[in-house]
Amino acid sequence: MRQSGLTYSFTSEAMTEGHPDKVCDQLSDAVLDEILKQDKHGRVACETVAGNGFILITGEISTKASFNAAEIAKKTLKKIGYTKPEYGFDYNSVGILTSISEQSPDIALGVNSKKEKHDVGAGDQGMMSGFAANETPELMPLPIMVAQKLAKHLAQVRKNKTLPYLRPDGKTQVTVEYQNNKPKRISSIVVAAQHDSNVLMSKLRKDILNKVIRPVCQKYIDNKTKYFINNTGRFVIGGPVADAGCTGRKIIVDTYGGMGSHGGGAFSGKDPSKVDRSAAYQARHIAKNIVAAKLAQKCDVQLSYVIGSKKPLSVFIDTFGTNNVSVKKIHKAVLKNFALSPGGIIKELNLLRPIFSKTSCYGHFGRKESEFTWEKTDKIKALRKACGLN
Repeated sequence: MRQSGLTYSFTSEAMTEGHPDKVCDQLSDAVLDEILKQDKHGRVACETVAGNGFILITGEISTKASFNAAEIAKKTLKKIGYTKPEYGFDYNSVGILTSISEQSPDIALGVNSKKEKHDVGAGDQGMMSGFAANETPELMPLPIMVAQKLAKHLAQVRKNKTLPYLRPDGKTQVTVEYQNNKPKRISSIVVAAQHDSNVLMSKLRKDILNKVIRPVCQKYIDNKTKYFINNTGRFVIGGPVADAGCTGRKIIVDTYGGMGSHGGGAFSGKDPSKVDRSAAYQARHIAKNIVAAKLAQKCDVQLSYVIGSKKPLSVFIDTFGTNNVSVKKIHKAVLKNFALSPGGIIKELNLLRPIFSKTSCYGHFGRKESEFTWEKTDKIKALRKACGLN
């Protein structure tokens, strides 16, 4: 985004874990994690669909692990909060279908190494992107960070009974006003919170403003900020009953909220041999370290692969004109200091662990949990040195 000197607005949205698409992401990643617990070299491409009264878990899985996808789904739904029959969708009564086959042997030819299991080739062709900007402590765009924090807080006040009338489904949306490419204020906030039928809308709106919005957004709101809380006035029917969900349908929510680039591939349900996931994580790792090292204020990184390849076809770096040293030097420093082969990325980021359920809601980036190894700023000194800086 090159809009120097202009005042403009940018909007991002997020979802709670009870949103239909996020339910499906969580179910797919829960299956992946269970397999990785038993077989860290399992090949998993798990897709989930959730609708009115049913769940379909499908995809391609090749593994030595023993797992029950239906039981994994029930445990995950219970954890999310789909526990009451009046929701129209609960872990006890939902119908669960499974249709799982093994990974295609044609794909396996390109992925599996005859030498070492960690020396894998790319599981598919494609391009993956990573982004970072110095407008938040997490080096993420402010709109998506606030939207994700609002969604997470909305779930927290439901689960800890601060607002016991809330139900699992929910969405948030945040519009930030920028001036000279720097966030100035939040101009509007949208919250859609599923609720019990007997709650007064006036109470819900007051509670959401005071218990959810203000604790998260106080630093950025002012007396001109507009609030849209359950704007239609009612949100009782929600979750997969109201809108069918599907794995991988919230790829912009999962990444940077529309700021920066996206390669197009979804993450959830895919083991790390799928560069859709692992290379996107490494691209974020690269971009974040470039910004953290103060080589640029903003950075977008693209990696591309062909199926079976051990090296990327291209490594593209865009600093949007904010770089403090030449992009050529930054590019050379990246090639020297980051693993870029699929196997190298898996090893460097320690991805053969059951860590992915945590990523499936509230964003894959900008997180502080120890499992999110791609968020480490562990290459600052090496990058600065390679670029001739102290």
